[in-house]
Order: sequence, then C-alpha cells, then structure tokens
Amino acid sequence: MICEHVEQNQCLVIDEADRMVEKGHFAELENLLEMLNTSQFNPKRQTFVFSATLTMVHSLPMRIQQKKRTKIEQRSKLQLLMEKVGIKDKPKVIDLTRKEATVETLTETRINCTKEDKDLFLYYFLLQYPGRSMVFANSIDCIKRLNALLQILDCSPLPLHANMHQKQRLKNLERFAEKDSCVLLTTDVAARGLDIPNVQHVIHYQVPRTSETYVHRSGRTARATKEGLSLLLIGPDDLMNYKKICRTLDKSEDLPVFPVQEKCMAAIKERVNLARKIEKMEFFHSREQQHNSWVRQASEAMEIDVDDDLLMGGGKGEDEDREQQRLMKGLKKQLKHLISQPVFRNQMKTKYPTQMGKLHLPQLPISTADTALASVSRGRQTGTQQR
Repeated sequence: MICEHVEQNQCLVIDEADRMVEKGHFAELENLLEMLNTSQFNPKRQTFVFSATLTMVHSLPMRIQQKKRTKIEQRSKLQLLMEKVGIKDKPKVIDLTRKEATVETLTETRINCTKEDKDLFLYYFLLQYPGRSMVFANSIDCIKRLNALLQILDCSPLPLHANMHQKQRLKNLERFAEKDSCVLLTTDVAARGLDIPNVQHVIHYQVPRTSETYVHRSGRTARATKEGLSLLLIGPDDLMNYKKICRTLDKSEDLPVFPVQEKCMAAIKERVNLARKIEKMEFFHSREQQHNSWVRQASEAMEIDVDDDLLMGGGKGEDEDREQQRLMKGLKKQLKHLISQPVFRNQMKTKYPTQMGKLHLPQLPISTADTALASVSRGRQTGTQQR
C-alpha cells in the first residue's frame, strides 16, 4: 500500500513531526523518508509537517554558554526537521503557536508538596472533582503502583503503558472514553495522537522532563474550544524540570496554586496510608508466591528437595501465612469502613427538626458543587481580595 502511494507521488503528510523523525525511534519511517528523498524523489510533491511543538526553541546549557571561546552553530529544530524530511527549498511556515504554547481555554495550576504527599493530593482531587481525568507519570513502575493503590481506594482506575498488549490498551481507552467519570493512569504513550472527547483534567503526577511533553500532555484536555485544567504535582525532585518548562514556555510567573481544603487532609491521609500498607503487603505477598512457586517447580523438575534458604520468607509455615492473611483482611475491612464515611459534607440549606431541636453533624469540610476550574477561579478572586 505504501508503494502505491509512493508511485502516485502526490503529497507527503507527517503529523507529530518532531517526534516521528527523532533519531532511533522510527526506523521504518527513516527508511521511507530516505527512499522518498533519493530514488523516489519528486520535486513536484507537496510535503506537509505538523506538530504542536515544532517551533519550540531551547537555549543551550549554561555550561556551554559560559565557554566564551566556543563557537556553536545552533540550528533550529525546524531546520533539522526540513533536512530530515527532505524539503530542499525554503519552506512556508504557518505558526499558530501562542506565546504560552498552550491554548487559551487551558487553566494551568500546581501543588507543591513532598514526594510522599503526592498520593494524598491525587486522591483528594479525584474524590472532590469527579470527571474524566488523565494522570500522567514518567515511568511504568509508577503507573503500576498508582493503579494498585487507587484500586484499593475504590477509584477504579484504567492503566495504559507500553508493557500492555495493544488489545488491552485499546480496550482501556474505549472504556475511558465511554465513562463520564473515570481516571486513566498513563505514561507518555498517551501524550500524543489521542483525541478523547471531554477530558476535563490532566494531572501531571510527575513533572515531565521536557516542555514538549508538558504541552502535549496538557493538550489532551481543553480541545476544540472547550475548557480544561492541567495540574502539576511538584515535589523536590521535580523542581528542576518545572523551572526548565517555565523558562522554555516563557512563563514569567509561577503557575497559580490549586486550592485545597486542608481540613479534610487528615481523613485523606488516614485512608491513603492504610491503602499504602495494604498495597505493600499485597505486593510482597504476590512476589513471594511467584518466586517460591518458581523455586518449587524447578526443584521438582530436577528431582531435588527444596532448600528453605532459597524460598522468600524463609519457607514460613501455614500458620504464619494464615496470620498474615488475617491481618490483611482486617486492614481491608478497616479501609472499607473509612471509604464508606464522607470526607466532605453537603452544605445544608434546609433545617430538619429533631428531638432536641438541633441537628448534630460531624465537623467535615463542605463539599463544593464547583468544578475544579470554578474552584481555581474562586481562589484567584479570594486571593485578589486578600491582597
């Protein structure tokens, strides 16, 4: 089919061009471009390249800039791309990029926290602002851990990463697009090329390493003139990447802080810490079972006795195993009870008579009917009034 298109010699269109022509990523495309530029070269063929970050410019590292005698010819990304694609004449560039590099309908926010507290703020946000949310992380291991944790917290997440079969990836994307309120946990495999309608929130659990990735991740929301919210969870390890992104995107001021009801964080922390304990126990129990099963199968195949020193957990007996299962069951029951309790209370607009003439309610933070975007807007107005 490709050969037929090549023979027609009409036009060449490359989307996400800056990524598609990166060295060492798409060998088949490199071979095709080389063929189009040599044996199948046609000066009349039109070539179109598209990307949201095509004209993004990065300054050289400070250690190189400080070398006064070093002369460096810094070619733009666009120039390098034209050479790669094979555009020999001066290209016509149509640049629709805003100064901020993100669309006007996107609200960008941040929460500065410790690495350990990221789970708390993620769970808080998903609990307080239900909707279609994409949570991005930089590694598959992080996605797997978050998936296990949020499953235990009854958030029903959908994972998406490169180690999954394509069939399962497509199935999870389809399920995510069908539900009005759902969370997709994903690496940067979902940062480009996806047009999922009505994604309301993009949460950067880990700050991306490049400004291009930040722009593409955030671009999963606020599409087709609709509003959307991007939230960065910034830990100490993320500060360098965050500052680099702000510098590259020419953001002179810090992003606004996302408003959080501090009163409810104790209840959030209690749930998350309990879920972490369960997740850790399940992880080690699963790894222990897999390892010991492999050792026993190998021993049977070689017709030798199993050495307890080779078993994880030192070959603990059935009583110890039952005790561990009992403890885990108790923790799960405790967490289930906590999850059944409200973290926020609805604002009461009607008085209900009781025997004592008063209705006693637990002192919980008020659950807001606002969206995440409305909460940010209200927080800005309050901040302006306070100043």
